[in-house]
Amino acid sequence: MIVEHRGRTPRIDPGATIAPGAIVSGDVVVEAGARILHGAVLTAEDGEVRIGREAVVLEHAVIRGRAGHPAVIGDHVMVGPHAHVNGATVGDRAFIATGASLFPGAVVGEDAEVRINGVVQVNTTLEPGAVVPIGWVAVGSPAQILSPDRHEEIWAIQQALDFPGTVYGVDRAVGMDELMRRQSAFYAAHDGDRELD
Repeated sequence: MIVEHRGRTPRIDPGATIAPGAIVSGDVVVEAGARILHGAVLTAEDGEVRIGREAVVLEHAVIRGRAGHPAVIGDHVMVGPHAHVNGATVGDRAFIATGASLFPGAVVGEDAEVRINGVVQVNTTLEPGAVVPIGWVAVGSPAQILSPDRHEEIWAIQQALDFPGTVYGVDRAVGMDELMRRQSAFYAAHDGDRELD
C-alpha cells in the first residue's frame, strides 16, 4: 500500500519491488533494485526514509523516519524480519538481523552486523565492520558492545545519550501521562493519510 502522509508521497524507483501487504507511507525514497517484502512498513513520520540500491527489507520489519533523524538504509543492506530501524543510519552492506532494534540517532557503519535481537541505542555509533552479537547491546559513541546482563553499565552510558529527548523530544522528568498525550496527538496526523493507486 502506498500512502500520502503529511502531504508527502513516496518515490519508488520502477526497478524496486514493493510486495503486496507492505506499507510505504510519506516522504520515502526506494531506490532501484530494493526489495520491500510482505508486511514491511516504511513510514516517514516527520523525517525521511531512504532505502538504498538493492537493499532488502524483509517481512514485518519497520523502518521509521523521525524529525532530525531520518532513517537511511544504505546500498546492499539486509534488514531482517521483525527488525526495527527507527531514525537510524545504516551503512552500505550492513546486516541487520531478525528482531534487531536501532534507535534514533544511531549510526551503523558499513559492513557492520547487528545480529538477532541485537540493540543499537540512541545516539550510538557502531564502527564499520563491528558486530553486535545475538541479544547484545551497543551503546555510546563510539559504541561499547555489552551483554544484556550488564544492565548497570549499559544504563550508566545510556543516561547521557538522552533517550527521552532524542526519541520523544521531552525531558526525562515529563510523566508518562503527558508523554502519551503528546504521542497520541502526534500520531493523529495519520487521520489525513490518503492511500494512492
